[in-house]
Amino acid sequence: MKRKIITINEDLCNGCELCVSACHEGALQMVDGKAKLVSESYCDGLGDCLPECPTGAIKIVEKEAEAFDKEAVEKRMAEMKAKKEAEAPKQEATLPCGCPSTHAQSFDRKKTVKKQAPVEYEETISELNQWPVQIKLIAPNAPFLQGADLLVAADCTAFANANVHSQFMKDKITLIGCPKLDSEDYSEKLSQILISNDIKSVSVLRMSVPCCGGIVEAVKQAIIKSEKMIPWSITVLSTNGEIVS
Repeated sequence: MKRKIITINEDLCNGCELCVSACHEGALQMVDGKAKLVSESYCDGLGDCLPECPTGAIKIVEKEAEAFDKEAVEKRMAEMKAKKEAEAPKQEATLPCGCPSTHAQSFDRKKTVKKQAPVEYEETISELNQWPVQIKLIAPNAPFLQGADLLVAADCTAFANANVHSQFMKDKITLIGCPKLDSEDYSEKLSQILISNDIKSVSVLRMSVPCCGGIVEAVKQAIIKSEKMIPWSITVLSTNGEIVS
C-alpha cells in the first residue's frame, strides 16, 4: 500500500539518538552509530521524530510500504518496557550505564599561540538575573517571573558552552535542572509557573544526549497544561559544547 512513512539519510545522521527517544512506537533504533527504521509496520508516519533531528536527516515521504501494525507496536513497546525494567537495577548498581550522558570523553582545546607580553582581560559579567535557579526550588509566584522571558536549561549546558551567559541567559530568567538525576516531574512546576505569570517566551537549552529530551518534553507538557499560546524554541548542544540545532 502507498502511505506516508519516514526515511533517514544516513549521511546526515550524526548518531545523537534524539529521534529514537522521540519515537513513541519504538520504530527506530541505533545500528552502528546510525538511526535505523526497524520495521515499516512500526512507523505511523506522523513524524514525532522529525522535530528532534538536529541535522535534518529524517523526512516523511509517500511511498509503497507495509501497513502500520498497531498491535505489533503495542507488543514491541511492552517487550521494550519489560526489558528496560529488568535492566534498570543492574544499571544503577554498575554505573556508568550505557546512556551516552555517562560516556567518558576528552576535548583538546589547546591552541598554539605566540608568546607575548601579558595583557589585561575584561572581567566576564554574569547574566544571571535571579536566585534560585533550580526548577525544583523556584516558587511559581516569585516576583521575577512576571512578564519574563524564560530560559529552561539542562544544568550541563553552562559547562559545555562558554557563551551560555552572553548568548542564552542575557535578559532572561534562568531555570535549570537535570531530568536524569532529579526525580520530580518538571512539567508540574513549569505549568504552575506558566499559569501564574504572563510569560513572554520560553527558550529550552539542552544537551544532545537522549536523557536530556526529558526537559523538552516537560516544557511541551507545561505549555499544553497552561492552555496559553507561548512562543518557545529549542537549542541543542553537543557534548563538546557546539550548537547542533
